[in-house]
Amino acid sequence: MADWLRMENVVVLTAAGCSVGAGGRLMAGPAANNLECLVLDAVEQCPLSENAKAIIEWKKANGFGAGGFEDWLSYLFNASGLTKSEESPVASVTWKRGESTNGEGASQEHGSLVLSEDDERTLCRYIEKAIYAECALQIDRAELTAETSGSSSGHIPFLAKLIARDTNLGRTHLFTLNYDTLFEQALEELGIQYFDGFSGKTTARFDPAVYGLDIYYPGDVAEGRVRRFDKFLQYYKLHGSLHWFVDDDGTYRSRHRDLSFAQAYRGSDVAGKALKLQSDEFNQIGSFGILPTSQKFTQTLGMPFSHLFRLFQARLNQPQTFLLVLGYGFGDDHVTRIIETAMMNPSLVMLVVEPNPASKIVERIAAYQSLGQRAFVLTERLEPGADCSFKIATFADFAQNVMPDVKWLEDFKRLRQFEEQIRKTEEKGSEQTAGEA
Repeated sequence: MADWLRMENVVVLTAAGCSVGAGGRLMAGPAANNLECLVLDAVEQCPLSENAKAIIEWKKANGFGAGGFEDWLSYLFNASGLTKSEESPVASVTWKRGESTNGEGASQEHGSLVLSEDDERTLCRYIEKAIYAECALQIDRAELTAETSGSSSGHIPFLAKLIARDTNLGRTHLFTLNYDTLFEQALEELGIQYFDGFSGKTTARFDPAVYGLDIYYPGDVAEGRVRRFDKFLQYYKLHGSLHWFVDDDGTYRSRHRDLSFAQAYRGSDVAGKALKLQSDEFNQIGSFGILPTSQKFTQTLGMPFSHLFRLFQARLNQPQTFLLVLGYGFGDDHVTRIIETAMMNPSLVMLVVEPNPASKIVERIAAYQSLGQRAFVLTERLEPGADCSFKIATFADFAQNVMPDVKWLEDFKRLRQFEEQIRKTEEKGSEQTAGEA
């Protein structure tokens, strides 16, 4: 790891698996953490027409929670797009109603239905808001003041170690497929400067030219030269972000907002979530990027996504490249194709971190080995008959226990712990003074 991190060009790709430690959802698996199950269960309780609810019922009767959420969303949003425009010649789309499969594998048809334009738009709107709320995660800043970091989501130690590279080497390039802002929160907590493709402060505007910039500071006056700022990286959100929005003239802008309201949403039961989705607070949520549909590739052809993916491909084709892949299941074809093409780069080394040794990802990386000993997978080594613990080779485990340690992170944590002690002492003193009064 230490040798690979000293390569000239370090590229990191992260996806949904990196957010699980902070409460992130997955596209498949147990219902308690399954994005499809959580979203549709809540939306179904919202004020929808009977036809709109029947669309959800159809999905629940056909592979609910099994990983087909993206395809279903594609049909829904495509149907809405076909009827939304006044110039569209399509007046309506006919949907299957209640078709299911009986125990013998035979299909049972219970008729069809037509969703009005308003019904489709309302259903899509609630789904967008529910996905936003499930992805609006907040980093646990307490991990900086705790004596142990066993409960850490991994973002803070990962970034602290990632940027601790020789400043004479190339800048680190961090790409993510996630909507959440966990990395942004950790970057700001650590005081790490970054460029994310937006320029400006109050309402930043997407400007790809910023990726060509770097940060330096003046050296000693007598030396007459500048020095490179060490705590800095380039940051790319390939599928958009919760803090992105499109203004009236179609320009992508970014503005961070308080996400505490979403924390209360995720802690509510199904009925409580449905009520929150109808509240004024949730009406402020707009479109925020490429939704998890099977039409993701088509959406990447427009700005700003086309530029971000072009930069991703360009970085992987640089000489002396180390590609670190974390939390990615190789399920997005448009991303996987770029990685597979980059494997033709003879000086690229790839490490994929995967907690499940039985995953098909392990087989995929083994197939890449035919291109030379340049593709590796880090996963749990199991004894015969043993089950995967899902605690080894997770994002948090990799960040804390595999990446090389850096001294300044420990110093930073001690400073935060000292500040926390002072704060508690001051609060205790204020309470005693109030009690005496």
